[in-house]
Amino acid sequence: MKKPMQGWPLDAADAGQTAADQRFQFGANWRSFLDQLNDVRITEAEKSLKWLLSCERLDGTRFLDIGSGSGLSSLAARRLGAHVVSFDYDPQAVNCTAMLRDRFFPDDPNWRVEPGSILDSTFLKKLGQFDVVYSWGVLHHTGAMRKAIENAAQLVMPGGSLALALYQKTPLCWFWTLEKRWYCRASETMQARARALYVGLLRAAFTLVRRDFASYVSNYSGNRGMDFTHDVRDWLGGFPYESIGSDEFDKLVEQLGFRQVLAIVHPTSIGFFGSGCNEYVYRRGTD
Repeated sequence: MKKPMQGWPLDAADAGQTAADQRFQFGANWRSFLDQLNDVRITEAEKSLKWLLSCERLDGTRFLDIGSGSGLSSLAARRLGAHVVSFDYDPQAVNCTAMLRDRFFPDDPNWRVEPGSILDSTFLKKLGQFDVVYSWGVLHHTGAMRKAIENAAQLVMPGGSLALALYQKTPLCWFWTLEKRWYCRASETMQARARALYVGLLRAAFTLVRRDFASYVSNYSGNRGMDFTHDVRDWLGGFPYESIGSDEFDKLVEQLGFRQVLAIVHPTSIGFFGSGCNEYVYRRGTD
């Protein structure tokens, strides 16, 4: 088994992120994704961000991208005029985001990219507060999701927005926790077989309900500019893994002084093909 990633100063809360269980190599997956990045995907990412935040531009706002991954959302925010700070726990993901910045906004003082953990209180104190704190599909992979949510909320300035996507809780979340732990320890051959099985079952399910699977895959970039193959890897391997119901999330963030602006919640399901991400936008009170 590979050694857990090291090299950054972490506090005690990061124990979940550096546990003996092997973490999924998110950054390696994102680096592969960048080979397929094009103008269409970038445009879709911008559209998704504008829709999520109900705006056409972000000129002059401070935008924090927690777990920036490929850097695509950070790029979209910067192209919309925001002053962006991007950070990620995975060194390869940090490199991916920096590559995008250097490609599209070289030597830009209004886009900062650095390594960091949402569970590292010392690191977070240096960041200040932001008009928009954004984290899509990240905080449920920290190993301490509720603490990560609370920490993210503290980075929102009064009147600012917290925009998160988090896995919906389903009856089969226990199974997916076991599957993801296994996947991260499995050989590349076994991982490939697991992906083939998952895609085969998904294709069969589409056939049963008379949906066009090929069209779904070919139009997948409409989902925030993402790619089906890379998202399958991300889903099957995404460990650590947690999930949270929408009511539970609402109660948590309202206690932190936020009110709901938008909630896109998946219908209740058993979770046979996974836990889809619910999308939330909450605004912090000014009192």
